[in-house]
Amino acid sequence: MSRSIEEIELRTATSADVPALNALVEASVRGLQGNDYTPAEIEGALGYALGLDSQLIADGTYFVAEASGGSIVGSGGWSYRATLCGSDHLRGRTSGSLDPVADAAKIRAIYVHPLWARRGLGSLILDHCERQAREAGFRRLEMGSTLTGVPLYSLRGYRERERIAIALPNGEEMAVVRMTKNL
Repeated sequence: MSRSIEEIELRTATSADVPALNALVEASVRGLQGNDYTPAEIEGALGYALGLDSQLIADGTYFVAEASGGSIVGSGGWSYRATLCGSDHLRGRTSGSLDPVADAAKIRAIYVHPLWARRGLGSLILDHCERQAREAGFRRLEMGSTLTGVPLYSLRGYRERERIAIALPNGEEMAVVRMTKNL
């Protein structure tokens, strides 16, 4: 079956999307991150470092990519809050608002279903999030990228600033790359 991003509609995520988004996250992580993380790292990260942040849905800054027929095949968002990455369950989350003049908006939780990978869907979602952050007054962006995402984000103008090791509940650690971009 041919899949094209021309069939995609982007819309703001709602709480009704949560079950489909959780399934998307799991399919994306299991299907696309196996070359960069061990099975134990993936198991420890799912639902913790990699997962849905419902604050983004509540803030109206998380978006779903729907294919014709209504299937959610991608998602991603941006945030005006300080938390760099992670799901609702990640320790150390900070919900305070950022200052668009002084701070960088956060690009958050971009996931693509493996059957839709490498067709431009991640870039479509990223473009939408960057545009939304710019319209909110932000001039800089920051993200905590998985190792899998670094090549795409580098091509899109993001620069690696540091590598972070996130301690996972199962005793493993997950490498995340803090990346930044000026708008």
